[in-house]
Amino acid sequence: MIDELHVANVALIEEATIRPASGLTVLTGETGAGKSALLSSVKLLMGERADAGAVREGADALVVEGRLFCKGADPDGMVVRRRVARDGRGRVSIDGRMASVRELSTGVGATIDLCGQHEHQRLLQQDSHVELLDAWAQDEVAGVLAAYRQALADARGAQKELKRVEEMCRAATERVDEAAFVMQRIDEVSPKQGELEQLEADLPKAEHAESLIRAAESARYALMGEDGATDLVSGALAELRDVQRFDEVLRQHAATLESALIDLEDVAAELRDYRDAVDFDPRMLDEMQGRMAQLRGLMRSYGPSMEDVLERREQAAELVMAAGNGEELVRKARVARDQAEQRLQTAARRLDEARRGVAPALAAAVNEQMGKLEMGTAQLEVSFEPLDRDRWTAAGPSRVELLYRPAAGLTARPLRRIASGGEISRVMLACKVVLGEADATETLVFDEVDAGVGGTTAVALANVLERLAQTHQVIVVTHLAQVAVKGEVHYVVRKSQGAESDGIPHTSIAPIDGDARVAEVARMLSGDLREASLAHAREMLERA
Repeated sequence: MIDELHVANVALIEEATIRPASGLTVLTGETGAGKSALLSSVKLLMGERADAGAVREGADALVVEGRLFCKGADPDGMVVRRRVARDGRGRVSIDGRMASVRELSTGVGATIDLCGQHEHQRLLQQDSHVELLDAWAQDEVAGVLAAYRQALADARGAQKELKRVEEMCRAATERVDEAAFVMQRIDEVSPKQGELEQLEADLPKAEHAESLIRAAESARYALMGEDGATDLVSGALAELRDVQRFDEVLRQHAATLESALIDLEDVAAELRDYRDAVDFDPRMLDEMQGRMAQLRGLMRSYGPSMEDVLERREQAAELVMAAGNGEELVRKARVARDQAEQRLQTAARRLDEARRGVAPALAAAVNEQMGKLEMGTAQLEVSFEPLDRDRWTAAGPSRVELLYRPAAGLTARPLRRIASGGEISRVMLACKVVLGEADATETLVFDEVDAGVGGTTAVALANVLERLAQTHQVIVVTHLAQVAVKGEVHYVVRKSQGAESDGIPHTSIAPIDGDARVAEVARMLSGDLREASLAHAREMLERA
């Protein structure tokens, strides 16, 4: 949800701030006043491609900033800032850190749907129709969809394994001699898992055993020998023991020396045990050094690590086995592939059945809303086209598409081929109302959804927008007074001639209420501010 939007130097807007309501926000103004500049700012916030031509004349760069609260995100919200310079270079930041346009598109863009007459709308993308159907019937579809996707992944994995085994068997006959040599070479050394690490730890001790024994004995003698450290500490302790009862400070020092003496004696004893445990065995040292040389030789040939050596041995063994048992390996891989395909076919059939079972209910719900929008006998249908197996994707085994029938008796056509902008907008609005909370989109921005609408249809459209605002944040650019009076917040967009210094036109966006809102609604109704128009506007606002 957009909590606040600040725009600077976008087209004719020098600076403007809007704070949309959590429900319905309306923006009104004369045609050409600059409402499209505000919509361009929302697009930038959503991560759409920037156009340096949108930078206001005389400015170095445009800036769009927004504070948003998104479901499942930081409860304190996030602040997004996008800057586009006149030379086309741009910068994006999210909560003060540098970010990419892609992050905006996948993050903010996923929560906002800009629904304009001629915009590239998600609803007109056939690939999104199955997502809408699944969102509508998530309880009935989610489980079978997950099972289908797992079965699809298993089938792809089984096919990949079959291909690997077939290639391995073909290569085996050509490389079996080389693989046998690799196996023989590695098996002659017969390296064990973890053996290298143990040798690396033990060999330095074996190579320096004499030095280690001498050092341990010398250190022990320095501690326990004649006039060693323990004798000297014992002498010092004896001196303090005679007088410690007269001074607390000396008593504490005596206690410290006594503890130190115990530690020294313990160290001396451990040094003796260490000395006795170290065994200098020239024969064993030669064996260890020889073994290390063998292992390092294998790593030079098949490494760089011992894990690589062991893996190479396993691969060579597979090749040798494949050379003698290739047909059986391929047969087993084909059986596994066929079984995975059978499970996939079952999962695909269940997914199609689940979707076909709920599709009529979705179409009926949308058609009900289309009826409320005064669309006559127009209807929406959900079509299913089974796809060839090689075209199956994670979305499913069939092409799901929304078809539109303009009137009873006419042929249903793909929704994306509807010519009328007004029809597109109203069908989209009907779908958004039906999806409600199931739709992942949190903010809906409608650009002139009321095109070509008037009379009772205008009232119906206003009521539907009001209902949609109960589940979404809705921002509407409108020319209909019937829609404008429904807004919780009302902004008016005005264009004025620039200052004499530059002469550049200027677009302002400001919230209105009270008499100013009455006057704006009256202008929308009749284009004038006569008392009758004002009275009519006041009555509409009071009813709303």
